[in-house]
Amino acid sequence: MASDAVTIARPYAEAVYQRAQESSRLDTWGEMLAFLAAVVADDAARDFLSNPSVEQPRKVEFLLQVAGDRLDEEGRNLVKLLVSNGRVLLLPEIERLFQLMRNEQTGQLEVEVASAYVLEPEVEQKLVETLERKLGRKVNLHTKQDESLIGGVRIRAGDMVIDGSVAGQLSRLANELGIQG
Repeated sequence: MASDAVTIARPYAEAVYQRAQESSRLDTWGEMLAFLAAVVADDAARDFLSNPSVEQPRKVEFLLQVAGDRLDEEGRNLVKLLVSNGRVLLLPEIERLFQLMRNEQTGQLEVEVASAYVLEPEVEQKLVETLERKLGRKVNLHTKQDESLIGGVRIRAGDMVIDGSVAGQLSRLANELGIQG
């Protein structure tokens, strides 16, 4: 299903990205998509938007009211298009793909770091510098706390995962010993 979402969302993301480039408004489109994706990711909004008994005009009206002046005319048209095509719930995936295309053009990379404890700002900065040297790209670091890691960090940069967590080490050890977990 996840790959289906990517397949369906990709043409929308590519069209929006192309329009954003043509109009020199990558930042504006990025902000509009991020806002819409956050709205759609909200459980209550998602329930409303996925309810088949709610008519399309009400869904459009809901999103446009929530967005207020955060959307320009083209952003409002995108909402109408996605609702009419039954694709509005793909906004988080469309936004993600848009950001990947944008980052690819600018040579940036989104990196997610999960750690057992909140990282100090100095540690985050050192991590950014190290990753930028290693990966040869500008790094946009996103951190989150995950106590299940016990200690250490898990770094995800695109398809690359570096698991230096205690939980990851224990899992590898259990696998080597043939212990099912």
